[in-house]
Amino acid sequence: MEAILSKIKVDVSNSLYQKEPFSSELGTSIVQEGSKMILELGLEHFTFKKLSQVIGSTEAAIYRYFDNKHKLLLYLSAWYWGWMEHNLVYGTANMIDPGERLSMAIRLMSDGPIFLKNEYLNPETLRDIVVNEALKGFLTKEVDLEHETGLFTQVYKFSDRIANIISEINPGYNYPKTLVSTVLESSLMQAFHSQHLPGMTENGLESASRYQFFHQLVANTIQHD
Repeated sequence: MEAILSKIKVDVSNSLYQKEPFSSELGTSIVQEGSKMILELGLEHFTFKKLSQVIGSTEAAIYRYFDNKHKLLLYLSAWYWGWMEHNLVYGTANMIDPGERLSMAIRLMSDGPIFLKNEYLNPETLRDIVVNEALKGFLTKEVDLEHETGLFTQVYKFSDRIANIISEINPGYNYPKTLVSTVLESSLMQAFHSQHLPGMTENGLESASRYQFFHQLVANTIQHD
């Protein structure tokens, strides 16, 4: 299973780029090295000039692939959520029980991908970018226009699959999408808090306990509707 996924290139909206990055060696370097630099420097201090120096190219060449660093961040975020959808589909492929599939979905939301090898982009690096930088990608004045052009399709598709599992378990529950988006966003924030703002969460709220918290939250919510 992991061998199959390792060769998958995630499809994202072509509105995110000027030229498909993985169509060339330069484009591949832009997204692979750019992802490392965004994680290391933060979006505020990352620039295409710095990236061009690392990959031995020019800023002008990078702009032929991405309009700006904001679009590059959105591209990496979209790639992550597309990868998460693949994780959910493959990770639950042999699970008949919807409760078991929901447990897997909650684990993915709370802990990140279970398949960690990919030839194109490093899923663990993408996870760290989403935890630490992704909010900077959509809390902007342009978010409505970007939404209209389908830039957030990947996170929608991932979330909808989980919402459908919740509806399968309890067809009478009225807020599956709201519940999923709440857990999705909160799990990322809790991961951020545990790294940077420990006073906002219990000490040691790492992988196992974070999963237990969100699993209990979801199970109790849909059971007592």
